[in-house]
Amino acid sequence: MAYRALDNDTVIDYLLNQSSISDLFKTDQNLTAREIGDGNLNQVFVVDDGLGNSVIVKQALPYLRVAGDSWPLTLERIHFETKALKLQNELAPGLVPQVYDYDEEMALVVMENLNRHELMRKPLVKRIRFPLFADHISTYLARTLFFTSDLYLSGPQKKSLQAQFINPDLCKIQEDFVFTHPFMDSPENQWNPLLDDEIAKVRSNGDLKISIAAMKAKYMTEGQAIIHSDLHTGSIMLNEFDTRVIDPEFGFCGPMGFDIGALIENIILNYLSHFSHTPQEYERLSYQEYLLDLVRKIWNLFAEKFEKLWLENPKGDLMTKGYWDYPGGSEDFARYQKWYINNLLRDTAGFGGCKMLRRMMGIVSVWDITIIKDTAKRAVCEKMAIRIGTRWILERDRFNCIEDLISIVREESGA
Repeated sequence: MAYRALDNDTVIDYLLNQSSISDLFKTDQNLTAREIGDGNLNQVFVVDDGLGNSVIVKQALPYLRVAGDSWPLTLERIHFETKALKLQNELAPGLVPQVYDYDEEMALVVMENLNRHELMRKPLVKRIRFPLFADHISTYLARTLFFTSDLYLSGPQKKSLQAQFINPDLCKIQEDFVFTHPFMDSPENQWNPLLDDEIAKVRSNGDLKISIAAMKAKYMTEGQAIIHSDLHTGSIMLNEFDTRVIDPEFGFCGPMGFDIGALIENIILNYLSHFSHTPQEYERLSYQEYLLDLVRKIWNLFAEKFEKLWLENPKGDLMTKGYWDYPGGSEDFARYQKWYINNLLRDTAGFGGCKMLRRMMGIVSVWDITIIKDTAKRAVCEKMAIRIGTRWILERDRFNCIEDLISIVREESGA
């Protein structure tokens, strides 16, 4: 079947012509469809039989949706998303949606509809708390990163996996839109006009520009594990009891800290947004403390689980168990683990800072802040974000615990 972009009518016709339709719905007589995609790349349909059964159909478009058809883009990204979802279902079962079908020619995937969940970003603005989230997401991060790394895999296994996730077109988007274009003149950039002076300072800060270039080099060259590469609060669906990570089409073999940094910087941006969203001081301070504690728990639980997986599975070719088989070797292995995980923290800060800055001055902003209609109030939050992101990047080499990142948030937000 030749590729064609579907709509609310033709997506139903498409499903009706698939042999697997009987497994998805109780009836095919009254199917309805609606397009719900609000992302930057793809169109997303929910198809329902009216009897409680529904699926998501996600189809790639041959262009960057946020920029329009003047920005061509490969359809291959659905291939990478499907492969990533299947791998993540194996490594972190119950933390990503199930995949039902994949059509390479139509560049689409049919998957579980998480209709009892909501995107994390919006309830955070409403000050909703999720008591299980830190445990869930730290498990997802620890398992997907450790089990696709050289700490667990043999060299040939790792390189075979890496070859399956060569994702050059979407990597190029991140390389340009996270690390390069926001920090130079580029026509797609957009920002609050009240930030003109702040953005000019960022773009002319030599130490900062060198450090951002160093983080870009890490993103392009350090293939530590298969990463999601777009993990933020708009790529997570959850409820009080369940968490699912979605949209891994950017997945490739990259630096682990990019995923962790992207997640925690989004949580910090939500923290900053409450200076406008929550004017009542007690409510604001209470929820902001919850968000800082969430960041703290995510990192500490991740580090604890990652180290435990490593101790239980010391078989990867990076440094095999026998390498440490000498008097004092176990103590040296512990020192190496501490060094390795602390480097992940520093990468988390560097990548998180880059992502935070690009949200303030690039093509893609963050909903939590852009919905603040008063541009002056919005600028207060955005200027804090620029200061925090800048310091995370420039000071990352001195960080030894998550409190180092949190203390900068407190200092720059006056908390």
